[in-house]
Amino acid sequence: MPARRDTSYHPAMTSDTGTDEVWVVGGGVIGLTSAVALAEDGHRVRVVSRDAADATTSAVAGGLCWPYRIRPYERAVAWSVRSFEVLSGLARRPEETGARLVTGTMAGAAPGDDDGLSAWYAAVPGLRPARPDELPPGTAAGWRARTPLVDMPAHLRYLERRLTAAGGTLERRAPASLEEAGRTASVVVNCSGLGARELVPDPEVRPVQGQLVIVANPGVREWFVAADGGAADTTYLLPQPYGLVLGGTAREGAWSREPDPAVAEAIVARCAGPFPEVARARVLAHRVGLRPSRSAVRLEAERLPGGTWCVHNYGHGGAGVTVAWGCADEVVGWVRRILGGPGREQADGPGREQADGPGREQADGPGREQPGGPGREGAAESGPG
Repeated sequence: MPARRDTSYHPAMTSDTGTDEVWVVGGGVIGLTSAVALAEDGHRVRVVSRDAADATTSAVAGGLCWPYRIRPYERAVAWSVRSFEVLSGLARRPEETGARLVTGTMAGAAPGDDDGLSAWYAAVPGLRPARPDELPPGTAAGWRARTPLVDMPAHLRYLERRLTAAGGTLERRAPASLEEAGRTASVVVNCSGLGARELVPDPEVRPVQGQLVIVANPGVREWFVAADGGAADTTYLLPQPYGLVLGGTAREGAWSREPDPAVAEAIVARCAGPFPEVARARVLAHRVGLRPSRSAVRLEAERLPGGTWCVHNYGHGGAGVTVAWGCADEVVGWVRRILGGPGREQADGPGREQADGPGREQADGPGREQPGGPGREGAAESGPG
């Protein structure tokens, strides 16, 4: 656990740094989405990141919008449903945004299984149990759905453009500490992912290594996932514009970013089971990413030693794109309250304004431990890719 600090919220005790700029630390999908939401809410926003977006773990992700290996389900599903709504809207402009709506099958979740995702099944339009004739050989049951599938490199570039258009700025450097950022910013938003392990520091943050293989698509048009929440080896096929993504692995505690040829061979073999044509596909690339896992997503505010408020938003594992917009709504709510009120209202805010959007007063606002906060079992890790 990170060291305990003051999380009691006093409206009169706001930042005294003399600036109204919000610093977002981290330039992956969580950081950029939070920054876009803040900038479109009227805040001056600066994203500070050591790595360019295409060098982050987010760029390696498969990009399927589906809550996977994440707890507590109630909170994660709410975030996921919000992101589903936004990404579905963005899918109307796939070349610009990188988001598309693609039909596919989530295998291994038989109707009636108590897997904690009943609210997700109820919320996704058209989601239904798969018929036997819709399942590939060797698959006993599953769900059929048309869900967002995101080309992550393209989506990250889109978020950067959208942030710039809203007046935000990007700076390629890593602050030595959150306290350093807090000496300049009015509020710091910590979206540092795996970097939070050292930056906070928070030893609860650990890597879950994911390896995947990109092949020339032999004609697979739908996505397919067979992934047990606790398994180290999974099977998924995600058709992207740049090729067919084959996965995958979930190796807890593994730090290497180098592809393992034996693991890659095993991934192709698993995917060729239900889809034999994959075995002959030309390999285009190998990718490895380190998902920033934590026993609970940390989404709460605390006061830094210098007095500046920091909103933590990290520990999303491999579910970053699945929950990014839902988490961004909560970040906007925190920053509004810390700075003493809402920013500039936008009719088409982050995706679209909702009655329970970022301006909603939250029962678990600043000064309260969150259900998924430090020291509690809660939201965890990772999705396909």
